[in-house]
Order: sequence, then C-alpha cells, then structure tokens
Amino acid sequence: MSYAKFSEHKPLAIRAIAAANGRNNIAIVVPCHRVIGSNGKLVGYAGGLWRKQWLLQHEREVAQQGQTELKF
Repeated sequence: MSYAKFSEHKPLAIRAIAAANGRNNIAIVVPCHRVIGSNGKLVGYAGGLWRKQWLLQHEREVAQQGQTELKF
C-alpha cells in the first residue's frame, strides 16, 4: 500500500500520515515497512531502505516455507 492509497479518503493528510508512520516506535507490531511509493518503489523508512528491503524479502521467504529460525 502506498501513502497516497492510505490517505485516499483524506488527501491533505498524506504528509501527516507519512510523518506519523516514520515516528512509529512499534514498527514490528505495526509494519510500516510495507508502505511503498505510489510508483511501486521503496521509499522512506526510518530504519533505512536496505532494512526495509530485507524485511520484505524475509517475509516473502517465510511466507513460502514457514519460519523455523531467524536469518541474519
């Protein structure tokens, strides 16, 4: 989901939504790393885009085979 899609019902709130998501201290419970740019690309993540990419790839792998251990 993109920030634009997320703020579809309140278009003027897009910056507030993105800022609140960026200040989220509970990123594991509320997975803000799943928010992508409206062009489908990875955009802004407080933990770094490399970490966002890693989380998405890890979820993709785990979803296909089930998680048995943490991979670092």
